[in-house]
Amino acid sequence: MLRHLFLLLAALLLSGTGWAACPPHRFAAPADVKLRGDSVMIVVHATSTHDARFSTKRGIDEAVRFAKDQGIPVVYLQDDTPDQFYFVEDCNPDYWVFSGGGEISFDVAPAHVYVVGGHLEMCLSTTLHDVLYQWAKRAPRDLRVTYFMDAIYSNGKTIEPSAPFYGDFARFMGIVTYGRPGGEHWPKLTMLETMGVIVREDHELEYLKQILPRWDTTFSENYRVELQLNDSVRKVLRPAREWRPPTLLFRFVDSAINLSSPLPGGN
Repeated sequence: MLRHLFLLLAALLLSGTGWAACPPHRFAAPADVKLRGDSVMIVVHATSTHDARFSTKRGIDEAVRFAKDQGIPVVYLQDDTPDQFYFVEDCNPDYWVFSGGGEISFDVAPAHVYVVGGHLEMCLSTTLHDVLYQWAKRAPRDLRVTYFMDAIYSNGKTIEPSAPFYGDFARFMGIVTYGRPGGEHWPKLTMLETMGVIVREDHELEYLKQILPRWDTTFSENYRVELQLNDSVRKVLRPAREWRPPTLLFRFVDSAINLSSPLPGGN
């Protein structure tokens, strides 16, 4: 009797806190992806194959909820990882698109891209480089990339041993990976956790500069380029000569939970 009660309790707990894989779905052909409006959210490889401790799951789910509340189209990028390892709560994006390494095969017309999921130094980097390359070929305009840091995983490979916070980072990474086999598929930190290790804002900003996609080789000097952490003052990475130049802004936000209302000037 006690055994049956225990099993029932376990089932109830799992039903409240667990997750179920999305049902089978078809991938959209690149030509069929039509992104209307000024913004889009791209969810890159939200899978426990790469984020084994589900560190980004809550952040990704909140980000998708935010996008849908704001009427922003959502695109899920999926690699060849089996469906059961994808842990998104919402199984109804606007599009599922196959992307083995984060590459973008469809047209990204919106001028504001929100990015979540994905390995910061690998597949997510590929996604953003492809987006920036597309943007640079269009007529000049204001552009924005928003990162939700609690929804992006990272292995911290860009952090050099000479960094003042390297010791704290290595110790924290050692704690979250303790006892697990080595390998790229084992736990990462979220970007937000990494920022929590760095702590000092000047060091955080230097770290963020290092992980940006190569805007300097993609956009002409006619573009002004800025970096913003949450609601802090925008830092100018490169000025432009014109009085009102087109501006590319990289904004890093702790979590989509912090954005309960539309951003000033639109989504």
